[in-house]
Amino acid sequence: MKVDVLKANELKKAAPVFGQLSFDDHEQVVFCNDKDTGLKAIIGIHNTVLGPALGGTRMWNYSSEWEALNDVLRLSRGMTFKSAVTGLNLGGGKAVIIGDAKTEKTPELMRKFGEFVNSLGGKYITAEDVGMETADMDTVREVTPYVTGISEAKGGAGNPSPVTAYGVYMGMKAAAKFRYGSDDLQGRSVLVQGIGHVGEALVDYLAKEGANVVISDINQQKLTEVRDRYNATIYGGDDVYGADVDIYAPCALGATINDQTIDRFKASIIAGAANNQLASDVKHGHILREKGIVYAPDFLINAGGIINVYAELEGYGRKEIMEKTQNIYNTTLEILNAAEAEGISTHEAALKVAQQRITDRKNRK
Repeated sequence: MKVDVLKANELKKAAPVFGQLSFDDHEQVVFCNDKDTGLKAIIGIHNTVLGPALGGTRMWNYSSEWEALNDVLRLSRGMTFKSAVTGLNLGGGKAVIIGDAKTEKTPELMRKFGEFVNSLGGKYITAEDVGMETADMDTVREVTPYVTGISEAKGGAGNPSPVTAYGVYMGMKAAAKFRYGSDDLQGRSVLVQGIGHVGEALVDYLAKEGANVVISDINQQKLTEVRDRYNATIYGGDDVYGADVDIYAPCALGATINDQTIDRFKASIIAGAANNQLASDVKHGHILREKGIVYAPDFLINAGGIINVYAELEGYGRKEIMEKTQNIYNTTLEILNAAEAEGISTHEAALKVAQQRITDRKNRK
């Protein structure tokens, strides 16, 4: 066993990028380093068949460079399918900055990162993600035009988080319609795991409809604030994945649906904002189907944010942003019905739609 582990590690060293399990024919992976600012970043460009690769920048204190590389590869791939299934003329890209956003992020670091983005000549367009704020995108905008999610004062569409939450809410209602025959969430118990910008906005939508909202987060102060603001309940159990609720909404980091958690779920619907919720897309997608749990594909229902920032490129306003995001309801219902009719997982059904659009465009080219 020890020999096998050593052999696997040697192979990993020999093929540090192309040999990664998350590498999926990515077009370009850019490693960015600047000694003066301390910047260490990776930009992943997965696919640009439909258009320039657009995806946010995440700043996270990764435990290793391997973890950061794996994250950017998975996230950029997800952005390709998110844009494709939503009907946007964009490819998929993502960036990660290695470091603690609370203590290591500086205007100089963000400007230097912007210079690396600019050097790609528009093949990659950045935006905000975990660890980033609209103000950070404004700083990046000082050195490159290839950035979205800038403040409304500077001509942008502003913070995309509320729009992302609205799309997740629409996808959740579509999943409820499919599972229960009604999209009314009043009285339904929903556990929102992670109450950052998107999670809190989702709690707001759910509370206004009369859902019984349960919240979970590592930030105890934020939990108390959100509980009091929306009359939510803080989850008090030991196993958040085994909570006895109707809907589980993962809104923090990905891969919470994995080999250790998947048999513990009691929820009949999984619909949340986190990216890459399935640790293994194929394996765990099939298990959820076998267990009768309705999974609303993450890269479909969390597309509101990219619809919001795409408006900056296409020049449409708030009304059209919300209309396009509301349509996530219809697309989700179509994909859930298609998955049932074809006997495949909902993830496969959504991926099939996205890949077909990319293939059609490639063939026309």
